[in-house]
Amino acid sequence: MTEIDAATRTELEAAAFRRLVQHFRDRPDVQNIDVMNLAGFCRNCLSKWYAAAAAERGLELGYEEARETVYGMPYDEWKAKHQTPATPEQQAAFARSHPDH
Repeated sequence: MTEIDAATRTELEAAAFRRLVQHFRDRPDVQNIDVMNLAGFCRNCLSKWYAAAAAERGLELGYEEARETVYGMPYDEWKAKHQTPATPEQQAAFARSHPDH
């Protein structure tokens, strides 16, 4: 395996993060509940992790600002344009996969 220095690792991780965010932006048809049911996280989780990483570095970045970074627009705007009501099947799958949520 190739040895990767810390700066390069950070650059690669940042590039992967940007690609993941772009993928989510390119696929607004994929609902957060579907991602949660399959992967255990969603755009909102990613936004929380982003805000937490900023806070760990002493930066003021609110959750809504982090959401805008991930969604590419204010959350309420994205929700109005792209979010559909969860089906009973999606809700049941969520309840099974996240019983404490």
